[in-house]
Amino acid sequence: MIGWVRRYRGFPGDREFPDRPGLPGHRRLLDHRWFLVVLAAGIALRVITMLGYRPALWFPDSYTYVVTALKPRPDLVRPAGYSMFMRLLEPFHEFAVVALAQHLLGLLVGVLVYLTARRLRAPGWAATLASVPSLLDAYQIELEHLLVSDTLFAVLVMSAACLAVRGSVGWRTACGIGLLLAAATLTRTVGLPLVALFAAWLIFRERGRVFAAGVMLATATVPIVGYGAWFYATYQRIGIVGANGVFLYGKTMTFADCGVMRPPPDLAVLCDPRPPAQRPPAQEYVWAQDSPLVKLPGITFTRTNDTLAGRFASLAILSQPLDYLGSVATELARSFTVGRPVYPDQEVYDYYRFPATPPPPPGRYPATVGAEAAKRYERGPISTRIVEPYAGWMRTYQGIAGLPGAAVLVILLLPPAAACVRRFRPDSTAWALPWSVAVVLLVMPPAVAEFDYRYVLPAVPAACLAAALVARKPNFSNIPTNVRI
Repeated sequence: MIGWVRRYRGFPGDREFPDRPGLPGHRRLLDHRWFLVVLAAGIALRVITMLGYRPALWFPDSYTYVVTALKPRPDLVRPAGYSMFMRLLEPFHEFAVVALAQHLLGLLVGVLVYLTARRLRAPGWAATLASVPSLLDAYQIELEHLLVSDTLFAVLVMSAACLAVRGSVGWRTACGIGLLLAAATLTRTVGLPLVALFAAWLIFRERGRVFAAGVMLATATVPIVGYGAWFYATYQRIGIVGANGVFLYGKTMTFADCGVMRPPPDLAVLCDPRPPAQRPPAQEYVWAQDSPLVKLPGITFTRTNDTLAGRFASLAILSQPLDYLGSVATELARSFTVGRPVYPDQEVYDYYRFPATPPPPPGRYPATVGAEAAKRYERGPISTRIVEPYAGWMRTYQGIAGLPGAAVLVILLLPPAAACVRRFRPDSTAWALPWSVAVVLLVMPPAVAEFDYRYVLPAVPAACLAAALVARKPNFSNIPTNVRI
C-alpha cells in the first residue's frame, strides 16, 4: 500500500504546550492545575515571610551592596550588579521593596522552569515537580529575603538557559542571552565561565555554525569590558574584581604544605605552620585577623597582596595537584550531604535559617559606614522586626521543607542516566545545557574559593529543568510531509 504520511501533529494529550486550539480558557487552566497549586503555595509562603520578618534579613555582605548602591563605584571583592539592582529600587526607600522584588524573582524562576519544560514537551507532572524546589524550598525563600545577590543571579542565569534551549537561536535571541549572561557575570563572577559554556552550546545546537555564538559572545563582551574599563579607571587594575588571588589563596590553604611547595621568601610569609587538618575553613584566611594574608601591610585586597596571594595559590596547586583536586572534591561533597551540618561556622550557618530573635548587624563592612548608608537608603531604622505568629510558621516550615543535599545529587545524576538509557532519541540533548549550568555553578565555588550553602541554591533550578527535559515526549515534527511508504 502506498500512502502519504501527514506531518505529525501529535496524539491527544501529546501536543506541544500550549498548542491546544479550540479548548476553552478554563480547560487550559485545568491542564496546569497542579502547577498553579504549587505556585499559589509559593506565593503564600512568601507573603508569610514578608509579614514575619520586616523589612528584610541582613547578611555579612549586605552593607557593601548598600554602600555601592548609594555611591556607585566598582568594589574590589564583588561586582556591582546587585548594587545597581538595589539602586533602581532606592527611590522607594524601603528594604521591604527589595525583598519583595527578590521574592517575585524567585517565583519567576519557578515559572520559567515550568513553562520551558512544558514548551519542550515535558509531561505536566515532570514540569511541576521541577518547579517545586524553586517555589517551595524554605531555604530558597529565606535566601530571597536576605539582602544578597544570589536570587538576582539565579533568575538571570535561568532566563538565559530557557532562551537557549527553546529552539533555533536567531540573532535577537542571541543578543538577549548575551546581555543576560553579562548581567549575571556582573552580579556574581561565577557567571563568567557560563559565557563560554553557552557559546559552545550554541555552536553544537546550530550544528557547527558560529553566527549565533559569535553574536552572543560579542553582546556579552561589551558590558563586561565596559565594566572592566570602569574598574581600571578606579583602581588601575585589569579585571572586574580585585580579589581573585585572595580567594584562591584561602582555597589552597585547606591543603597547602610549604614543606612540599618550598616557596621563595616573599611567599613564605603566607605559610601556615599548622597541619591542614587543624586549620580553619578557607574563608578565615580571607577575613580573620590572624590570617597570614590579613596581617600584611595595607588592606587585604590591594594589588600587591592580591598578586602575592595569587602566586602562592598557583604554586600550591602546581606543587600539590592531587591535594588540590581532593580538596575540591571534599568541598563539593558538602553540596550533597544527607543532613545540613554546620559549615563554615555557626555564625554564617545561622544566617541561612529564619531567626527567632533579631540577628546582629553585618560585620564585614565597617559597621558605622555601612549602618549609616543603610539608614540613608531606608530613611529610617534598619533592624529586622520579627512578628509572630508568621515568623514562627516559617521557622517550623523550614524545619521540614528544605531540599536535602542528597536529593540535589539524585536530581543531578538523573539526566545523564536517563539519557544513556534513551540514547536512541534524536532530540534528547536539550537537557545538556541546564545540566551543565548546574554543574558549573556547583563546582566553581569550591574550585576557586570555598563552599557555601547559598551557592548551591542557584544551581538547583537548572538541575531540575534538566531532569524534567529527559522526560520529554518524542518529537516527530521533523518527519517530511511527503514520504511514501
